Amino acid sequence: MADVEACLLAHLNSGGEVPDSRSYASSLRVTHDELEAVIKSLSAFRIVDTTDITKETWVLTDEAKGYVAGGSPEAQLVAAIPPEGASKDVLREKLGSVFDIGMKTAAKNKWIGFEKGNKDLVLRKVNTIKDDLQEQLKSLESGEVLSDKVIDDLKRRKLITKEKSIWYALKKGPQFVAKRKKLATDVTQEHLRSGDWKDLEFKDYNFGAQGQPIAIGYVQPLLEVVREEIQNIFLQMGFTEMPTNNYVESSFWNFDALFQPQQHPARDSHDTFFLEAPAATKQLPEDYLEKVKEVHQRGGYGSKGYGYDWKRDEAEKNLLRTHTTAVSTRMLYKLAQEKPFAPKRYYSIDRVFRNEAVDRTHLAEFHQIEGLICDYGLTLGDLIGVLEDFFSSLGMSKLRFKPAYNPYTEPSMEIFSYHEGLKKWVEVGNSGMFRPEMLLPMGLPEGVNVIAWGLSLERPTMILYGIDNIRDLFGPKVDFNLIKSNPLCRLGLQ
Repeated sequence: MADVEACLLAHLNSGGEVPDSRSYASSLRVTHDELEAVIKSLSAFRIVDTTDITKETWVLTDEAKGYVAGGSPEAQLVAAIPPEGASKDVLREKLGSVFDIGMKTAAKNKWIGFEKGNKDLVLRKVNTIKDDLQEQLKSLESGEVLSDKVIDDLKRRKLITKEKSIWYALKKGPQFVAKRKKLATDVTQEHLRSGDWKDLEFKDYNFGAQGQPIAIGYVQPLLEVVREEIQNIFLQMGFTEMPTNNYVESSFWNFDALFQPQQHPARDSHDTFFLEAPAATKQLPEDYLEKVKEVHQRGGYGSKGYGYDWKRDEAEKNLLRTHTTAVSTRMLYKLAQEKPFAPKRYYSIDRVFRNEAVDRTHLAEFHQIEGLICDYGLTLGDLIGVLEDFFSSLGMSKLRFKPAYNPYTEPSMEIFSYHEGLKKWVEVGNSGMFRPEMLLPMGLPEGVNVIAWGLSLERPTMILYGIDNIRDLFGPKVDFNLIKSNPLCRLGLQ
């Protein structure tokens, strides 16, 4: 590379110019790419001035280069037919991929024919041929100019493609030197020891240059900012976090204790991920299990029940929990065993699993936020008031409530919030008051009510960050540029 640069500078210094860098590269017996690298380096320091010369030329494809070497498909076909003719299968095996192309063009040129009554036997109809295609390709390869009709035919057969070539005309630049001096960029220990630093010429310092980007971490909107902020909201409202470290739950705590019948559609394998191993659990509280069974079969505590044959085998099945309400059930049962009763406020934020079709607003794996208050004399008005306080702390003031049905709450309400990105109302949660059939078998006192709500962590995050596809937020298709570029979201302050 140094020799190329020295030759070029010497040529320019002697008063010469370089009208065509391709020809000059050939005279130096180097590739144009090697010369181009030197030109660009010298041009950057204005040692040489360059003028781009651009030309578009037709070049042969790999297929066409094969025809230059071995003849066109039609010529290869004719050459492969013996005097007595040959069957199509024999010719196809011999010629491979060029057989079909050769057959079509050779027949069009009337170079071949078929035996009467036997369309499978291919016969030669000419003794000699002129391979026009091969000659055209050779002419183009050697730089000859072909007619527009020939070019169009070659393009149609995808045998040529247009290639853009760039080369340069060169002359001395305003900073031209006959020999470039290598500028120092740093003072090394060797320079200091030898003292030659006094004679060094240093490269100008570029004060406008960008430094190396600092490697820093980025806040994931879902699992860091929003989760942390929501936890703070619950703590400020006097809630205690529930332990949620069991992804695997029994059907008893996930469904039966919630007064959800065993034939409910949500318990079907199409909606729930059941485990193969361990498939079932035997660790269930027997006294409480019997009360749950009785309420399902015959009712009690003011309820008629469901009137079906409740099966323990169904209750013992293990699954990936479909909601963190299974955790709430365990906590309420534990609270009922503590005497005397003391009101409690619980919350949880953790992962749940549902066998759902994945789309822009649904995943099979997501995070659920759950809150509940257990106390005497709670009403639906208390639930609405707590929900408005909670969501306003999240910065979500546009709320609507819609009556709904849940097996374990009555009354029940769906919660909707307006999504500015989707320009529509989006369901963000569910809520209600736990039914007496669920609470009283646990041993909670008469008059104690529980108001509760659950919502996806992902949907409020999408609303707050203006994200319209849940897969951009969580899962294997997360766009890390979105995480890097999103500003820090402080809830309730936007």
